[in-house]
Amino acid sequence: METSGLDEDRRPLSPIIHFSNVSKEYVASGKKVRALEGVSIEVQPKQLAVLVGPSGAGKTTVLNLVAGLEKPTSGEVRVLDMDLVDSDENFLSSFRAANIGFIFQSYNLVSTLTARENVELMMELAGWSDANRNEKRTNELVESVGLTERADHLPSQLSGGEQQRIAIARALANDPQLILADEPTGNLDTKTGSEIVTLLQTLNEANGKTVVITTHDERIVKMADVVFMMERGRLTGE
Repeated sequence: METSGLDEDRRPLSPIIHFSNVSKEYVASGKKVRALEGVSIEVQPKQLAVLVGPSGAGKTTVLNLVAGLEKPTSGEVRVLDMDLVDSDENFLSSFRAANIGFIFQSYNLVSTLTARENVELMMELAGWSDANRNEKRTNELVESVGLTERADHLPSQLSGGEQQRIAIARALANDPQLILADEPTGNLDTKTGSEIVTLLQTLNEANGKTVVITTHDERIVKMADVVFMMERGRLTGE
């Protein structure tokens, strides 16, 4: 029996991110430290999700688990319907390069590369070998964050807001389905932070990206589709 296109459109989509009873422990100075305890979350396609809580709440640990940079001590982590717990490092590296873009509080641009080169580098790391296509996409991304005239400047020659704009362009370089942003406005003044908030909202609404942000910024919290409150490695307010 055939299923109509309309019925297919109405089928529920699999969550982009699925955590089931996830815990994470570290060993520091010979003692176990529990960063997460029994965390279960889901983020749906094209949602803008926000993780909120004090320092040490476990927000960045969640991002690291989503990216496959770390593995949980226990529990299930699925991202884009892939089991990241039992995947090896080669798979995880390829998975990140193909599917995930990062935006960091401290920008993390390569200091010896220009703004344009920082963006293009991510395409090369993702295995995009067409130089003409890479150049065209780089120019489009730099233009989309309003920095065409600053594209040949080194990070040290850019303001904090300009560096974060380039970091956003870089996060889009591999055309990822999922954007992870760790305190993206934390080092910026109010006006510049507002501009970055607008860019993040555009990524989500106009570009259809699923975006997960850790933040203390109420402007970002207010525009979120879903907010996860965290404290001491647990979800609160449930």
